[in-house]
Amino acid sequence: MSAEKTGKTDRTAEMETFLSVACTGSLSAAARELDLTPSAVSRIMTRLEKRLGVRLIVRSTRKLRLTSEGESYALAARRILKDLEDTESSIANRGSPSGMIKVTTATAHSRLTIVPLLKEFLQRYPDIRIEIDVSDQIRDVHAGHVDVAIRFGPLPDSGLHARRLGETGRVVLASPEYLAKAGVPQTPADLTKHNCLDFSFRRLEPGWPFRENEQDYMLAVSGNVIANNGETLVELALQGIGITRVGRFHVQQALATGQLVALLEEYNPQDREAIHAVFIGGHTMPARIRVFVDYLVEKMTGTTRTAD
Repeated sequence: MSAEKTGKTDRTAEMETFLSVACTGSLSAAARELDLTPSAVSRIMTRLEKRLGVRLIVRSTRKLRLTSEGESYALAARRILKDLEDTESSIANRGSPSGMIKVTTATAHSRLTIVPLLKEFLQRYPDIRIEIDVSDQIRDVHAGHVDVAIRFGPLPDSGLHARRLGETGRVVLASPEYLAKAGVPQTPADLTKHNCLDFSFRRLEPGWPFRENEQDYMLAVSGNVIANNGETLVELALQGIGITRVGRFHVQQALATGQLVALLEEYNPQDREAIHAVFIGGHTMPARIRVFVDYLVEKMTGTTRTAD
C-alpha cells in the first residue's frame, strides 16, 4: 500500500514510488504502474523532496530526469528495497528456496558452462526462477542489478563475498590467414606492429600480460576493432582481421582444428584467471542464492562448502 493511501510517511512506499517515476520517466506512467492517480504520485514526490530538502527530479514538458541527488537516492532506494525483499524471502523460504535469481556471466562462459548446468539445478529447486544477463561487462552486484556475478580475473576490494569456481587460461591467437599476410610475432614487442583486437570495457589489467627474462609486465596494444564480448573477438580473429587475447575455453575447438593459432605461448605462462561467483553474503543472504552458489561450486569444483 502506498504512502498516499496509508496517510503516513511510509518510506518504503516513497522509495517504490520514486523508483517507478525514475524508471518510467513520467508521473502518469508511474501512476498507472502503481494504481494511483497522477496527482497522488505528484504529492508523494513533493513530500519526499520536501522531507529530504533537495530536488530529486527535474520536470520538463516531455520527460522527467534525475538530478545527481536523485541518482544517488535511486541507487540507495533500490539497494534498500532489495535487502528488505531478500530478508523476507530468506525467512519465508528457509524450507523450500524460491523466487528469482539474477545471474550475470560472460557470453561464451554462459553458453559453454553455466547454461548446461541449469537443467539439473531447476529440477532440484522447481520453485526457483533464473534470469540470465549475458555480457562480458561487469554488472553492479552492490546496487542490486544482479544477485550472482561470474567474474574472471583478480577481484577488486568491494566488500562482496566470493566463491572460487575454477580457473581458465587466456591465449593470444590469430588465424593462419592473418599470419600469412601480416607475419608471425616472435616476441611480445612485435605486437605493436600488429592489429590487436581487444575488449572495449576497462579491465583491472591495463594491457596484455607477458613474462620475459623472468620479468612480468603489461603490454599496451591497439587495433581497429574493439568489442564488449569474447565471442565477437573470436569471430573477428577467425575472419583474419587481427590478433586477439581471450579465455581458452572460447577457442578449444578452433585451436584443435587449426582455424586459430596460439601465439607467444612461451611468453605468457602466468596468463591465467581465477573464476569466482560474486554475491552479497551474510546472514540475510536468501536461501535461493545460497543454494545456487553451492550448486555451482559443487559442479565446477567438486566441493560442497556452504556459501555465506
